[in-house]
Amino acid sequence: MKSAPRVAVVRLSGVIATGSRGRLNDAGLAPVIEKAFAKGKPQAVALLINSPGGSPVQSSLIAARIRRLAAEKDIPVTAFVEDVAASGGYWLATAADEIIVDESSIVGSIGVISASFGFSELIKKHGVERRVHTAGKSKSWLDPFQPERPADVKRLKALQEQIHTNFKEQVTSRRAGKLSEAQDLFTGDVWVGAQAIDVGLADKIGHLVPIMKERYGDKVQFSVFGAKRGLLARLGVQAVEDALGQIEERAQFSRFGL
Repeated sequence: MKSAPRVAVVRLSGVIATGSRGRLNDAGLAPVIEKAFAKGKPQAVALLINSPGGSPVQSSLIAARIRRLAAEKDIPVTAFVEDVAASGGYWLATAADEIIVDESSIVGSIGVISASFGFSELIKKHGVERRVHTAGKSKSWLDPFQPERPADVKRLKALQEQIHTNFKEQVTSRRAGKLSEAQDLFTGDVWVGAQAIDVGLADKIGHLVPIMKERYGDKVQFSVFGAKRGLLARLGVQAVEDALGQIEERAQFSRFGL
C-alpha cells in the first residue's frame, strides 16, 4: 500500500548562539536537520521559527546547511513564523523557499547591533586604577573600563557594516523579485503579518497543519525534529546556567514586546 505523505517539521525556537546556553547553533542542530531531510523520505520540510535572532555566523551556518540539503534531496522547504523571526531569526527564514506568517508575527530587523556598558567613570569615582598591557595596539579596543575612543567606534562600525552587507545579500538573493523597492527594508525595522507580505519579506498568512493538508492531503503525517537538552540539563545539574540563559533569551524577546 502507498504510504501517506510525510512532512518533516524542524523547530527552530530561541536565541541563536554558540555555547551550552545557546538555544540554536549549527553544532547542535546539524544532526537534527540532517535527520529531518533523510528520515522517512519527506515530501517537504517545514521550519517552525520563533527566534529574536543572535549570532550572524550561526544563522548563516544553519541556513546554509538547510539550503544544501534541500538542493541535494530536492525537497521544498517552507518556513512558518510563530511570534517572531527577527534579525538572525529572519536569516533562518530565508533558508526556506516560502515564508508563511501569522497575522501577528513580527518579521524583519535586518540590521546589526552591538551593546555594552562603560564603567570608566564608576571606577574613577571609587579610586580604582585600570591597568592594561598589550602586545598589539588594538588588543584593548572597546575596553568597558576605559573611556570610549572614537577610533574604536569607527572600527566597530566598519565591522558592523560588513556583517550588515552579508545579511542584505542573503535576503536579496533568497527573496529575489519579491522585495518592495518603495522603501528601505534594511534599517533594522520590523513588520507585522500582512505588512511583511506587502513589502516582500513574507509570502502569505497561514499555519502549518492546514497549509500542509491543503498541499499533501488530509492523511499527511508530521515528523517533528528539534534540539534535545543534554543529560546534565535534564537532571537539573545545569539549573543556574540554564536560568541565566533563559534571562538572556527573555531579554531578546522583550525587544519585540513578547
